[in-house]
Amino acid sequence: MSASGGTRAVVAALLANVGIAVTKFVAFLLTGSSSMLAESIHSVADSGNQGLLLLGGRRARRAATPRHPFGYGRERYVYAFLVSIVLFSLGGLFALYEAYHKWSHPEAITAWHWVPVAVLVVAIAMESGSFRTAVHESNLIRGGQSWARFVRRAKAPELPVVLLEDFGALVGLVFALFGVGMTLATGDGRWDAAGTAMIGVLLVVIAVVLAVETKSLLLGEGAEAQDVAAIEQAVTAGPEVERIIHMKTLYLGPDELMVAAKVGVSACETAADVARGIDAVEARIRAAVPIARVIYLEPDIYSPAGTRGAPGTPGRGPVEDAER
Repeated sequence: MSASGGTRAVVAALLANVGIAVTKFVAFLLTGSSSMLAESIHSVADSGNQGLLLLGGRRARRAATPRHPFGYGRERYVYAFLVSIVLFSLGGLFALYEAYHKWSHPEAITAWHWVPVAVLVVAIAMESGSFRTAVHESNLIRGGQSWARFVRRAKAPELPVVLLEDFGALVGLVFALFGVGMTLATGDGRWDAAGTAMIGVLLVVIAVVLAVETKSLLLGEGAEAQDVAAIEQAVTAGPEVERIIHMKTLYLGPDELMVAAKVGVSACETAADVARGIDAVEARIRAAVPIARVIYLEPDIYSPAGTRGAPGTPGRGPVEDAER
């Protein structure tokens, strides 16, 4: 995923949400609408979330240290996980609390009737611009994937997070417009509370989805099937390696993949030949999958289990047998 594309989408969302939050707060102060208050807090939470994503991207670029020899690339996942917590607590739970409060003590909108409607329409236009930017940047790298698969499988968290936030914001604005509109039409403040509750449920669902997906990235995910196949093809494409005994991959960050493999080499090669062969294999792997920047290849002499222990036949020990 393009880091610059993710940054553009995050900045666009941040600018939009700051402006939207201010106008919603003004509308709430004028009308007392709970939907407007819930949407104001939602926009503040989204603004904070985009700030967290930008901070995470900046901290992830720090150089590796002896204590963190693989660098800080996965710190972007940490901040994306914090985004889901903020969205769940500050956005979703607050909206549900406010809905409960307003349902118990409903209040009609008695002044500035046109303000919330005008603010929500303007907010929908501004949020649509941010969402359009996120969709455009995502389409540059989404390929033929469905949107659901793109959100589930993307290794860089910024664009999926912004996509879900912006989508949730647009749907939430429609819910708020519904609640405010029905309150103005009927004079019953419980419609406003209902719209607020719908916003809260929506935000909680999005937060849970983000938390689940980001948790998987934090735990560590391997390369996609097509990248694994490309790496395997690169390893065995030349005469240096007879076969792959076993291989594992791990994302150290959205743009950095680690490859660790035990490979079978010829028993009659010298150490110098093996070293040159390993260098050649690493070069092919990096050419096939450029994000495979950390590569560990362990040469071994492979022999089928049936020949192990035969006189004069190199064999593998118990560890290698278990790893096969």
